[in-house]
Amino acid sequence: MKLKFLCLSIVLCSYSAVAADWQPLLDKDLSQWDTYLSYKHKESYDGSVPKDEQGNPIAPIGLNKGNDEHKVFTMQQENNEPVLRVSGEIYGAVTSKKSYKNYHLKLQFRWGDKKWPPRLNKLKDSGILYHANGEHGQEYFRTWMLSQEFQIMEGHNGDYWQQATSAIDVRAFLPESIMNAVADETQPFIKVGKGEELQGFVLRKDNHEKPAGQWNTLELITFEGQSLHIVNGHVVMVLRNSRYVTPEGKTEPLIEGKIQLQSEAAELFYKGILIKPIEQMPAEYSKLFL
Repeated sequence: MKLKFLCLSIVLCSYSAVAADWQPLLDKDLSQWDTYLSYKHKESYDGSVPKDEQGNPIAPIGLNKGNDEHKVFTMQQENNEPVLRVSGEIYGAVTSKKSYKNYHLKLQFRWGDKKWPPRLNKLKDSGILYHANGEHGQEYFRTWMLSQEFQIMEGHNGDYWQQATSAIDVRAFLPESIMNAVADETQPFIKVGKGEELQGFVLRKDNHEKPAGQWNTLELITFEGQSLHIVNGHVVMVLRNSRYVTPEGKTEPLIEGKIQLQSEAAELFYKGILIKPIEQMPAEYSKLFL
């Protein structure tokens, strides 16, 4: 009997040690995140600064402003677990207060029902922005930081988008004519982003999204400029050499920064946001970078 209790104790201690590696990032007060709101973009948005009826530039709502009024980011409880609702009505993000380098991020999301301009007739859209640096509003929608994007989009979970002047290399099939580059771990790395022939976007390898209303698990593993986009246990993109181009035209590494979760004209929910530091790319994935 004592031996059984000893064995059980060892198992529980081992489990606790593993569980302790993961740090929860979500609580009922959203205490580990800042909020940022920019604009209610219109269907006709063209990338320029929004203007009022008199033609005057409109300032973004700003950092940690307006959320109490607009309730874009709100916390609720489901089965005694904190859940973040993102309404999507105003473009913006929750931004981690801390910067992170070399980590494994895991979260769950599911779509809500609502969409807003300029996405009323488009797919629901959001994203995880990682290695986020500098001021908000550096990219096309004048909302987010310089970063790399793990896209969250109906049918497109795990796509890559550059944000502002970022760039990266992705294992992918070369695009041709109007085709997109398509990620695949059997292919060579191709250069994507600022300063490269291929700008902006790479399509995930394949679609592993669950049916509407179900929770999906997304994982981002990033180590020294390498990263993996993982959707419901499937690697859908292999990336390396994360970098950005400075205003002076110099290329610099982009391997650490804050984490942003976008509000992008679609309602969605997040729960179980966990992060843990890593000292190397996990062995089961390291061969993907050789």
